[in-house]
Amino acid sequence: MRWAVLLAGGSGTRFWPLSTPQTPKHLLPLSGAISTAEEAVERLAGLIPRERVLVVAGELLAGRLRALLKLPADNFLIEPQPASTAPALIWATWEARRRDPDAEVLSLHADWAVGDASAFRRTADDALRTAGAHDRLVTVGIVPSRPETGYGYIVPGAPLDEGARTVARFSEKPDAATALDLMAAGALWNSGLFAWTAGRLLAEVARHTPEVAPAVPRLEADDVPGFFRGVTPISIDVGLLERSGAVAVVTGTFAWDDVGTWQALARVRPKDPSGNVVVGIGVLQDSHDCIVWSDRDPVVLCGVQDLVVVQANGRILVMPTDRAATMKQLLDALPPEIRDIDG
Repeated sequence: MRWAVLLAGGSGTRFWPLSTPQTPKHLLPLSGAISTAEEAVERLAGLIPRERVLVVAGELLAGRLRALLKLPADNFLIEPQPASTAPALIWATWEARRRDPDAEVLSLHADWAVGDASAFRRTADDALRTAGAHDRLVTVGIVPSRPETGYGYIVPGAPLDEGARTVARFSEKPDAATALDLMAAGALWNSGLFAWTAGRLLAEVARHTPEVAPAVPRLEADDVPGFFRGVTPISIDVGLLERSGAVAVVTGTFAWDDVGTWQALARVRPKDPSGNVVVGIGVLQDSHDCIVWSDRDPVVLCGVQDLVVVQANGRILVMPTDRAATMKQLLDALPPEIRDIDG
């Protein structure tokens, strides 16, 4: 009865100039030797069979994903247009139920770095069991290691059983002071790892998600383009989880990172004794806490610290590591002939 839905869309901006629209971050080996999308599928081994892993992506990435992931051809659900995570997950869950009326669904993203695959599977198993036992939508929360302002937080409520709690409230991307207060109160990072039965998700959507619910009958008519034309783009968090009273949280017991910026590589890649991360050929002398990625040419740094240096796709990027989160603003300011990369 168990199915997985892997969300594998992406615009290719966060890791410019290495990432491109044709090769966004989840198709890159950011945290190891293979892409994070491949890692995501491998991580499910022993929990959910490969033939029950559905992948949601746009047409631009479909060919690359099919070649990388080697899943059955009809397991790739190609969105006719992007509409955020709620429509994507509702469509994929409906499809899982069409194939298996008793489907239980685990939803995950293709761009995470996870430190312990066995612990991930144990937590995912707990989430799926909780979804079935308590007939709830389940989110997995991660114990914060820092006052991260780029993540959403979950404030747990009353216990449901030994491992699960209700959700008191969500807090989306707080400022640093609020994040510290949330951590002190026992809040968890909202990882985006979800579990539910297909029946419960669709029932909750009918009650709480008017941006999508009126279009669901078009899926029954096998009109996927019509479904996407009929929805208002909205995330599953905002469109459903923050509105529903049938949500539970299970605490994840694994290291997790959404690898959102170049700076994240310092958390998910091995460092040298000076705190540097080097991928490709790099020679660093008297340099500390730098991130170097070179696709082709040797990079030499001397007497610097806290820099991101990237050579890829005919571009060279140099920026302080603490500016990595401003990549979108940088790209918006670049001339198109510099910013846009083919291939």
